[in-house]
Amino acid sequence: MTYTDRSIPCVDCGISFVHSAADQEYYAEKGFTSEPKRCSSCRSSRRASRGDGYDARSIGGPRGYERGGSSDREFFAVTCSRCGNNAQVPFKPRMDKPVYCSDCFREVKAG
Repeated sequence: MTYTDRSIPCVDCGISFVHSAADQEYYAEKGFTSEPKRCSSCRSSRRASRGDGYDARSIGGPRGYERGGSSDREFFAVTCSRCGNNAQVPFKPRMDKPVYCSDCFREVKAG
C-alpha cells in the first residue's frame, strides 16, 4: 500500500500537523487502527503532565533516557523555523539557532 503525507488538526491546540507516510506505514505495521489526534508537542506535554504515578527512578536509579524530574520540566512555545507551526520545546531557544517542531526535527535529522 502507498502512503502519502496527510495534514491533521490537533485536538488540543488546533494546529495542523503532518502525519507522514513513514509514520502511517509504522502505524499499519504495529496494527494501529486510528490516526494520531495530537501533534507531537501536545503529546509530549500530555505525557509530561499526566502524572500517572510512574517514577522510573524508584525502580533502580537513573537511566540514559531519564532526565530526572521530567514532570517539572518547563516547555517553551516556539514557531518552527521550517514549517511555521507552533510547537513546544523542553529548552529555552536561542535566537542564533533554528528551532523545529518534532516532525520537522525528525526530517531534518534524517536528511
